[in-house]
Amino acid sequence: MNTPTSGTFDETDIGIVLPPSDDLGFGHVVAQQSRGRLFNRDGTSTSTKYGLRAQRTERLYLTALQVPWSVFVLWMLGAVLLMNGVFALAYAALPSGSLVGAEVLGITDPFLRAFVFSTGIFTTTGTGPIYAMGITANWLVVIESLAGPLTLVLVGGLLLARLIRPRAQVRFSESAVVAPYNGARGLMFRCVNELPSQLTDLHANVSLSLFEMHEGKRERNFHQLALERSQVALFPLHWTVVHPITADSPLLGFTPQQLREAEAELLVLITAHEETFSTRVSVRTSYYWDDITWDAKFADIFAQSTGESIAIDVERLDRLDRLPEGTTSVSSGRELTKTG
Repeated sequence: MNTPTSGTFDETDIGIVLPPSDDLGFGHVVAQQSRGRLFNRDGTSTSTKYGLRAQRTERLYLTALQVPWSVFVLWMLGAVLLMNGVFALAYAALPSGSLVGAEVLGITDPFLRAFVFSTGIFTTTGTGPIYAMGITANWLVVIESLAGPLTLVLVGGLLLARLIRPRAQVRFSESAVVAPYNGARGLMFRCVNELPSQLTDLHANVSLSLFEMHEGKRERNFHQLALERSQVALFPLHWTVVHPITADSPLLGFTPQQLREAEAELLVLITAHEETFSTRVSVRTSYYWDDITWDAKFADIFAQSTGESIAIDVERLDRLDRLPEGTTSVSSGRELTKTG
């Protein structure tokens, strides 16, 4: 039998046998050795992988798919203008007479004349009366006539990828709360679909990461939280996901101080059917112990609407109503009631 004597170890070493679902896929080493939160609020992992190439192209592609439309458009316009500007500088640096015919357009500025000519070559829309004269100028025209359409194809491909990419844009409340629930306490957060597309058949998977003492050792454990409702068929407005704190809950008797000492983190995964592209999509988020508010409850999110329809005000998603101190930061006796 081999026993590790130094360095790191993993689940395959003797004496460390965990059920596959206990660590949510992080692995024993990650679960026990990592400190701080495991996921950022936007659902991205805080871990890092070394030993791979830089992957700049892949990262740039993924970033181009995920940034807001305004940022994407500015990036694309900036990139095209920058390339045109570089070619314009090259044309402007050529000897006098390399670009002929600009006089007809009344353009006297050398750079502007070169930029107009470059734009026509780059976009394949034509340069009008301006044409290149000389070997060097014509070689630049050949290079730009190849680089321009290729760049526009890449930009168009990114635009198409953004348009046809199935996605869910679910907004989560800024904080989770421990609020009164059914005479006891409940850990809850809210979410809403920010896109006009419809999400159906939603499933919520919520796990709690806690550092706990086990056989004299402080270890990180993962607990699957039982939810009041783990799935909903329709998602027209908002959804308040609730974990009732009962005798079966890993949060039984917890106080804010205990939650901080346990470095608690709420890991949220929501999957849904996106009707526009008829496919499954998923979103993730994380609430660290200091993202959980005590002695508070969510404020009313419903708003007045015309007619008999029901409406919510998404701006109220994060609003809280403060409760008297000790309302939920002190354990309720009702938590001792065993669930059926």
